[in-house]
Amino acid sequence: MVNETIVSQFEGDLPRDGASRKIAGGPLYSADEVLVLLAESGAQVVLAWTRKCVIDLPKWALDTNDVHELLEIALRSGRFRGSEWCKHSPNGPWAACDAYSLARRERMPYGRTQMDVEYYVKFAVAKTGKLLIVSCHPPEERR
Repeated sequence: MVNETIVSQFEGDLPRDGASRKIAGGPLYSADEVLVLLAESGAQVVLAWTRKCVIDLPKWALDTNDVHELLEIALRSGRFRGSEWCKHSPNGPWAACDAYSLARRERMPYGRTQMDVEYYVKFAVAKTGKLLIVSCHPPEERR
């Protein structure tokens, strides 16, 4: 059975039979509106939505506070990479997502040096107001 449920605030035509999941235009979500949502709700508005994201966050030692910060950086100074339809699971609901790349200054383990670490983050704003995180990882992990 094909699930055509859309859980994101953005709605549109879902891709059909292997068609591209890319959504023209974008970003779909206003950076200012998402930044207000982050400021008002804090990290509790962030939800790892896909299984891969749930696995990736601890793999990269990230928690919801980190994701909150990464989203803020992405929306303020990151590079918009495009919009696309994403599925929760093979038979799960769909969300229209915006993707960004960004760099965050981090202290390196076992040293006193700091350097910019690149990340890729993809999210949707759900109808419930939550930020559904589809991807959050270094860019070399991007699929």
